Amino acid sequence: MPNPKYFLDTTDLQYKKVKLAWKVKLFRFTLWFALSIGVALIYGKLFNNIFGSPKEKLLGQEIENLKLQYTFLERQIDNSESILNSLRLSDDNRYRPILDMDSIPESLRNPGYGGVNRFEDLAGYDNTPVMVSLRQRIQNIRNRSTIQYESFKTVVERTKEWEREMEYLPMICPVNVIFKRGDGLKFREIHPVLGTPQWHHGQDFSTPHGTEVYTTGSGRVIDAGWKGGFGNCIVIDHGYGYQSTYGHLSNIKVSVGMNVKRGDLIGLTGSTGTSSGPHLHYQIDLYGKHKNPLHFFNDDLTEDEYFEMIQTLTSRTRFR
Repeated sequence: MPNPKYFLDTTDLQYKKVKLAWKVKLFRFTLWFALSIGVALIYGKLFNNIFGSPKEKLLGQEIENLKLQYTFLERQIDNSESILNSLRLSDDNRYRPILDMDSIPESLRNPGYGGVNRFEDLAGYDNTPVMVSLRQRIQNIRNRSTIQYESFKTVVERTKEWEREMEYLPMICPVNVIFKRGDGLKFREIHPVLGTPQWHHGQDFSTPHGTEVYTTGSGRVIDAGWKGGFGNCIVIDHGYGYQSTYGHLSNIKVSVGMNVKRGDLIGLTGSTGTSSGPHLHYQIDLYGKHKNPLHFFNDDLTEDEYFEMIQTLTSRTRFR
């Protein structure tokens, strides 16, 4: 309670209590209240500037958490980009060259963007450039991953076809590797039987009569019988433009229309047709053009290794 104030009334020489008018009291109260509010605001402002408000502290903590999450996200993005780069190198430098496939154009791997602003929702923030950059990188990773996935699907499909192609192409020696080779793909000035100059379009193998002849690649028999100067002859269509011919046979063990696998026994050597002695004439044609058979099989196998290969091929065929 405020102490009462008195004044001396000279008329009756008595002290009387001072009574303020209600307007004065109202003015003083208003002034006091305004000053109190002002002081409170000043103290509140100073406190917030020094210590911060609870809401600001909470927001500040959330911002720090978001910055930490963005840091982790950047590391994950860096790791993802590194993995994608490694996959691309394997795709362009390993798988596609082996499978004879063209590389994916750079314009397809890294397409440009245009049109509307795709990051409009991120505008107006203090860290807008950081958020836009990260979203762009994530979008880029998503696009590159999709393209790489489709590329590997194509590689897998081509691999299956390539495996089939490798099975069908004529790629082993048709007889035991110990036998001496005769004339190869060349122009002979004197034919050993006819005595006239002419081309020799295959590879001869000098073998004893009745030596086993094996098909050099899977395919379908399109000719099996007498064929002029080739005598008893077998022709196999391997697909992909390849055909192999086995001439001067003494015995034929397949018939037209049969499907054969690499390593199957198809005949025995002889000296039928235009021949000066028992041997095998082996010929490879690609779309009708004669190819050197020696370019289609390894030349460094031993006899044991050769027959081990034949046994492996035939046993694999038996259990399919």
